[in-house]
Amino acid sequence: MLERVLEPEVMDTPDEARDYDAMDHSAVNQLFAADFLRVWGGTNPILDVGTGTAQIPIELCRRSPLPVVTAIDLADHMLALARVNVGRAGLADRIRVEKADAKWFRYPDGHFGAVISNSIVHHIPDPSAVFAEMHRVCARGGALFVRDLLRPDDEATLRHLVDTYAAGANDHQRKMFADSLHAALTPEEVRQLVGRLGYAADTVRQTSDRHWTWTAARG
Repeated sequence: MLERVLEPEVMDTPDEARDYDAMDHSAVNQLFAADFLRVWGGTNPILDVGTGTAQIPIELCRRSPLPVVTAIDLADHMLALARVNVGRAGLADRIRVEKADAKWFRYPDGHFGAVISNSIVHHIPDPSAVFAEMHRVCARGGALFVRDLLRPDDEATLRHLVDTYAAGANDHQRKMFADSLHAALTPEEVRQLVGRLGYAADTVRQTSDRHWTWTAARG
């Protein structure tokens, strides 16, 4: 198993934000939105932790007229693009973009009907605080739906994933993807973290050749 190699917690340069937003995340975002909507009970608001450029909240709102989303990130350049994307999609009345640290929210306990996150966990050196905060601000019975990259077993597998899923990307985009894979957790590491919060191991599953997903109802 590859050792975890941390990457910067906040992607906050204009080039990083622009290159991230330009990458083709459409298939991943569509699958995330469809999978979440299947387990969501319809209770608003939804908190999207580490929204980046708000592609997933936009996809959710396009698929269903019901979601009302608070989309948070710590990177100013990502948030600037998120606001542009939300406005361009005509969804400013349903998606509120805010700056917040995933390791500590100012939101009260049980404030959100659901908490979602895609690909923020691998950015955090010690993700235990992120999982604890997601658990804290989710209402009892609400959906917790977190998906992220998983760390490959070896360098050959990592290179194969980059070649497969970033084949048409530029060098900077390919490096960002490779660095993210190196920084990702394994499903077992995630099981240990959510287990401390009282969640069963089987709430964490490998859901693709490069992703794990944590799906749980807040107890």
